[in-house]
Amino acid sequence: MPNEVFFYIRVSTAQQGRSGLGIEAQRQALQHFARAEGIEVLGEYVEVETGKGTDALERRPQLKTALASAKKHRCHIAVSKLDRLSRDVHFISGLMAHKVPFWVAELGSDVDPFVLHLFAALAEKERALISTRTRQALAAAKARGVTLGNPRLHVARKTAVETVTSSADKFAANVLPIIREAQKAGATTLRDIASALNARGVATARGGQWHATSVSNILERA
Repeated sequence: MPNEVFFYIRVSTAQQGRSGLGIEAQRQALQHFARAEGIEVLGEYVEVETGKGTDALERRPQLKTALASAKKHRCHIAVSKLDRLSRDVHFISGLMAHKVPFWVAELGSDVDPFVLHLFAALAEKERALISTRTRQALAAAKARGVTLGNPRLHVARKTAVETVTSSADKFAANVLPIIREAQKAGATTLRDIASALNARGVATARGGQWHATSVSNILERA
């Protein structure tokens, strides 16, 4: 069994804060896996995603770089959970076509590609069933005369503001560990940190490039 690996860690604003999905939680799970299996860690790639449609490989520069590095060293890529690669079975199938083997710490090192495909297909089916049941429940509630949504405009506005604020706070908490890593690596100014984030392929909350001001906003929220 190959004894070298690159870690791949993926988070998003929607997922940040959920149990077991944060950057540090994934890193700890991967480090425990590597120690238990006697695997040498060659490096790690951290992907911060925002918005929809993020399963396309061109929207995942860190994963793309991880694939290239693993090919060069002829080693594995390890993720803490299968959904850190994707929740889409077709996307995972496409990754397998790159001929780079993957390990899922949660499943162990002896799980072959066929089993990974099976787990991905089962997870995708479960999500589809949940989505269908949710739509049916909403339709049934509407048929009973239940008003869907908040009828009072000012309450709706307040909820919207709280949602935006919460999302911004979660994104800041998501990016902060990467900023701290950049600072430890020698980034001393806001401009240096912005350059480090851009170099690593980390996008802002709106999917753009980092500048000193946007870094400052993150640090202020933190």
